[in-house]
Amino acid sequence: MSVSSLDSPGALRRFTNAYYRILCTLLATMLAILIIPVTVQIFSRFTDLIPHYIWTEEMARFLFCWTIMIGSIVAVREGAHFDVDLWPVLSPRGNALLRLFSRLCILIVAFVFLWMGIEFTEQAFYRTSELADLPLWVIHIAWPIAGASWTLFILDMMRDDLAILNGSRA
Repeated sequence: MSVSSLDSPGALRRFTNAYYRILCTLLATMLAILIIPVTVQIFSRFTDLIPHYIWTEEMARFLFCWTIMIGSIVAVREGAHFDVDLWPVLSPRGNALLRLFSRLCILIVAFVFLWMGIEFTEQAFYRTSELADLPLWVIHIAWPIAGASWTLFILDMMRDDLAILNGSRA
């Protein structure tokens, strides 16, 4: 899909919906996989049935970080992350204006995650993990990906609020 084909609102919405479905599938898969090393850790610590594997701790840590970041992306898309329920219920235009303010604040956090996440990943580019000798950028890149994804979803939602403010949608 080219950038020019994302210019129309429908194409961007289809792209974000497809990306969201992929993220949900990936999140469920990662949670299911995370059960394996954690279970092996528990059994190896408290029983003599299986040996104590060191790699399970590192694999669990990597999967846990990615699961958190992907979960936060899904939550932002669903409007359940960074949400403030203190705003009063107003007219559709008033609510759209308050949502725009909230989403602008989220957008600032997303830019910080994107900008600082890139630096965070660059610092880890030539480093490896202690136990399994895995490249650390593989885990660190989750931060800028989260920031970019939050930005994509927030901008898509802000477009809906702007349409309400312009009177083209209620």
